[in-house]
Amino acid sequence: MMQRTLPCGERIPALGQGTWYVGDDPARRRDEIATLRRGLDLGLTLVDTAEMYGDGRSEKLVGEAIAGRRDEVFLVSKVYPHNASRQAMRRSCEASLRRLGVETIDLYLLHWPGTVPLAETVEAFESLRGDGKIRHWGVSNFDAEGLQELWRTPGGNAAQTNQVLCNLGERGTEWDLQPWMREHRMPLMAYSPFDQGRLLRKRGLAAFAREHGMTPSQAALAWLLARDEVIAIPKTGTRARLEENAGALQKRLTAAQLAELDRLFPPPDGPTPLAML
Repeated sequence: MMQRTLPCGERIPALGQGTWYVGDDPARRRDEIATLRRGLDLGLTLVDTAEMYGDGRSEKLVGEAIAGRRDEVFLVSKVYPHNASRQAMRRSCEASLRRLGVETIDLYLLHWPGTVPLAETVEAFESLRGDGKIRHWGVSNFDAEGLQELWRTPGGNAAQTNQVLCNLGERGTEWDLQPWMREHRMPLMAYSPFDQGRLLRKRGLAAFAREHGMTPSQAALAWLLARDEVIAIPKTGTRARLEENAGALQKRLTAAQLAELDRLFPPPDGPTPLAML
């Protein structure tokens, strides 16, 4: 498995499994659990969820899927911004731990910037870390300015990642966010690498994939994985698509192929507001 290094020095998988909308349909529950477990078999042992996803249904499903295999998993969950205060974060984290059926979350993220002062949020994270309820913490949906503010906050430089929307069709992070994160040795965790499926319907990507012997999803993931500082967390509830995604690890893009994708999906030519879903 291709790996990435967190600022703390821990190595984690570069390709993981997202779970947004997973757990919402009871009729799909068995297949979704089997898919997550198949992902673990294939080395996709980073599993991302959040208290927001299905009001906790995703965390419950993830907990069932990883039961008996907790030691294999690097488990990521996220806290609502309105729960990012000292007391509320502790309640949220403990509720997530119960739903997940675990004692510790490996990486706990602030889901997006909110109104709770960052200093209080950092203190809340560090309190949970001191108590062993989380091992690391980070943020999500922070732009470059937001990360700079976090870094100016006492203890804020302990953040391990920033999870943002990043894919071939949404490249705005390349202008200022990714350079800043690279300079600070913080990997970017890319959610919705297929832009909720819209990217896979682009004719240019489909033609590129056919020409180079891969599927559109594998091309989209290979493009992300070609960046040493990026972690991708595609979501799927089907084993066939999961195995297709895992196949992207074998698709190493050449410089010529990357240049071709730049022509099809041009990088930003100036500052771009951070995109979110």
